[in-house]
Formats: sequence, C-alpha cells, structure tokens
Amino acid sequence: MSTIAQYNEAVQSAKDIFLKKTLDYGTSWRVLRTISVVDQIFIKARRIRTLQEAGVQKVEDSISSEFKGILNYGVVGLIQLELQSDEVEDLEPGVVDELYSKVIDKARTLMELKNHDYGEAWRDMSQESFTDLVLSKLLRIKQILSNKGKTLISEGADANFFDIINYAVFALILIGEGKHRG
Repeated sequence: MSTIAQYNEAVQSAKDIFLKKTLDYGTSWRVLRTISVVDQIFIKARRIRTLQEAGVQKVEDSISSEFKGILNYGVVGLIQLELQSDEVEDLEPGVVDELYSKVIDKARTLMELKNHDYGEAWRDMSQESFTDLVLSKLLRIKQILSNKGKTLISEGADANFFDIINYAVFALILIGEGKHRG
C-alpha cells in the first residue's frame, strides 16, 4: 500500500471518530483556547509515554486510540486558529467535515513535500521518538503563546500543529503495519 493510501486510511479512522463525537457532543470543542488544545494533546502524549516506559496499562484506551486523539486535537487546534474565535458556536456536521478535510489536505501536502526531501525517514523512527517530538512541539507552541504569538525566526503555532498531526499519522501507519505497539 502506498504512503498516501496509508495516510488516508489512518486519517479516515480518526476522522470517523471525530465526526461521530460531533454528532454526540456538537462542537463543544469550540470553547477551547489554543492552550487548552495543547494541554489535551499533552495529556494524551504523556499517557503514551507512560505506557511506553511502564509497559503496563490499567485503562483500556490503546496507544493507537491516543494517537488518533492527538491527530484530532491537532485538527481542532488548527480549526480554532483559522476561525480565530473561541466563541461557543454550534457548527453543522457538514461544516465540521469540510473544516477537518481542509486541515488534513494541508497536512497531507506538507507530509508529501517533507517525505520527498527526507526520504520517508519516519518509517525507521521509534514510537518513542514520535511521542517525544509531539511533546517537544507542544512546548514550542506554549512558548509561542507566552510570546503572544510572536516568533523571531521560527514557524508559528500552526506549523507545529501540522507536524503533530503528521507524527500521529506516522505512528498510526506503523502501528497498522505491526512495527509499533498499538
């Protein structure tokens, strides 16, 4: 299976969950500020890291489901940045689907460009590295937020959210291939 097909399959699995939760809960995530989205991703990444280090799991949610959550919260972060308002508004499911797809289209394009230049190096990375890179990107976003969104030479919060999405997708692909624990 091609990387793009694997990418699309991993995203579709996460998107299905996201859209079903939208039907259950509406768009309650619209109230989340960027720092809250960062903290939600942080919780999931820290849980994955704890499971990786301890090797013991006491709650049923799998590592795979946590990476799907990271992917989905990355999408929420980018939607929130685009809509530039954390006002609670109930978006129609069709609008949510379009916004999600728009974010993923950009993330996939970025992945394709980087994949060309890096030669799919991610395929040889450990799951622990993906987790650590997600945590690192979250710390970068927190610093950007404490700098009121200003950077001197670095990319903004959006670029970090895109990387987080792609790391989560890569982890899901490798779990699907049986190369990483799921």
